Parts: sequence; C-alpha cells; structure tokens
Amino acid sequence: LDGFVDAGSTGELTSDHLRDRLQARRLVTFDVDQLLSYRARRPVMIFDEDHWADYDEPRLVIDLVKDAEGTGFLLMHGREPDLQWERVAAAVQGLVDQFGVSLAVGVHGIPMAVPHTRPVGATTGATRPELTGVQPRIFGRVSVPAGFGALLERRLGEAGTDAMSFAVHVPHYLAQGQFAPAALAALRRVEVATGLDLDAEALEDAATESLEEIGRQAAESEEIQSVVHALERQYDAYVEGVG
Repeated sequence: LDGFVDAGSTGELTSDHLRDRLQARRLVTFDVDQLLSYRARRPVMIFDEDHWADYDEPRLVIDLVKDAEGTGFLLMHGREPDLQWERVAAAVQGLVDQFGVSLAVGVHGIPMAVPHTRPVGATTGATRPELTGVQPRIFGRVSVPAGFGALLERRLGEAGTDAMSFAVHVPHYLAQGQFAPAALAALRRVEVATGLDLDAEALEDAATESLEEIGRQAAESEEIQSVVHALERQYDAYVEGVG
C-alpha cells in the first residue's frame, strides 16, 4: 500500500511485478471515498491544453492472482487508508475468513545506513516467533509512527491468523528512487515464506542494471565513493560482530 514508508519503491515495484507478470482478476474493491483524505494526498490530474484529460483515480483493491504454477493467492494493493483503519482491518479479517487465507505477508522498504554493494537485507516481523526464524535483532524495542499494514498484521494475529512482513533495507541515499534489488529481495523472501512461484528471476536483469547504473554514478563522485566505503566498513564490522 502506498502512502507510508516505502524506500526504493520496494512495495510498489513488487506489486507491479506481480500484476504484470502473473494472471490476475479483480476480486474486491473498497470504497475509497470513505477512506481517503483527498486534501492530504491529492490525486494527480492531467490538464491537456484546454481540458482535463485524465484523473489518477485512487483505488484500494484485492486481486485474485495465480502464481507461475497456477496456485491462487490474494494481492491487496493501492492507497493506504487515511481513515477508518479498524473498519478496514475488520473487513480484511472477514475476507481472510471467507476465503480461507492461511498467511498474510506485507512488503515495504525502509531507508537504512547500508551500502548498495552488499546483499540486501530485511527485518522480518510476524505474529508468531516461528514465522520469523533466526534473524539479527537490529532495532531492539523502538517507537515508530504506525502504518495501516502494521496495524493489520497485529489485528490478524489477534484474531488467530498468521501474518508477517518484510521491511527491506534500502540504502538511504537511494530511498527516493526505484531500487529494483530491494523488490527482488522482497519477492524471494515472499516465495520462501509462502511456497509460491512469483517469477522473481524476471527482476534479476532490472536489479543488475540498477546496480550497474548506481556504480557508474558513484564512480564519477569521490564524495559518493567516500560515503559508500564508510558504509561498507560499518556493514562488514556489524556482520563480523553478529557472525
């Protein structure tokens, strides 16, 4: 869902990949007029010379998607609700019950002080410890602004539904653009968690091209190279420390 933190457009790229590469049909449409503050997040309109030619209509929907092997799953995407979070969470829980959903997985990117020259990491959150497995405890206990995805994960867990999320670590200096390696890392983690075949390898070329372009731009700036080298040293020291 857009509207909250999504460094590197990780969630957006992941959702676009699933809808572009896999077979999907619309299953649920939420009434966004009940959920959005239009003045807080104004939709885009196109004025063409003398008339309004297009309107980027905000949506919040759920699609039924088939993975590469024909297994069905549900994809919720669109605008994060501004209003009525608890009602939307309750509605989603009703759909989870109606369609027998066994696991809910969320994906987004967060900016981190990490270099693009190292493997893309992620922090996993879940309603049960068994879902996360062993992972480094990077953050400890922190207070952060809430997002609807986080609230939904908690409410699903309280209702007895397994739910988890991947906050993919995006280099902070790349957070404002599109960082394809983060979306690739997200898709691979979702595949492992769900057993679905999401055609993640189709993003490998885009991820490689992204890293090559970033490398070319970094090579042209001593300042950027200095920042990257410092982050590399910090990253390597942390990895060595946690084993």
